[in-house]
Amino acid sequence: MNLRVIGLATAVVCAALLPLAASAGSAGGPMVPPRLGVVPRAAPPAEAPATLPESGNGAVAAVERCGPALTSRDGIEAQTCVLTESGDTWGRTYYRNVSGDELTSVLSLMGPGGRTTQSHCAVDGGDEPGSCETPRERTAGKPARYWAVAEFAGSADGTGPLLLRSGSNSAAPSAS
Repeated sequence: MNLRVIGLATAVVCAALLPLAASAGSAGGPMVPPRLGVVPRAAPPAEAPATLPESGNGAVAAVERCGPALTSRDGIEAQTCVLTESGDTWGRTYYRNVSGDELTSVLSLMGPGGRTTQSHCAVDGGDEPGSCETPRERTAGKPARYWAVAEFAGSADGTGPLLLRSGSNSAAPSAS
């Protein structure tokens, strides 16, 4: 097995278990909500983007640029990313809905020249983490010129109030 994959998996498991260990040690204190199981990336976009591990078939690894993991008062947690791999770019949001209500999410990937791709995703009312992706599209220009935004609405049909907006926080396109 690839040592890099084992090391990355170990780091993710440790990051996911750290909040649980912290809440177990504080009897009677406030409970720390469990995180999404993804490593939050709140670093400014100028830093090097994260690289996902190589797939088993030796393909080029995807590059993932993510905004911070956010939590709403309504029990929605989300982190939104832009991914690029082999000349394709797409958006992905990781989420957890502890509100108990079924919600809807609209994930938008915006790119150069006013290009926008959207996906509408149903968000179950359980506590299980989930994700939503836009379709992959051929990268036009520089990958850093793409950004993604996910919006979570307070009803399954999308007519309820906006509960959370999560963005990839990539750098704004520069004037050319």
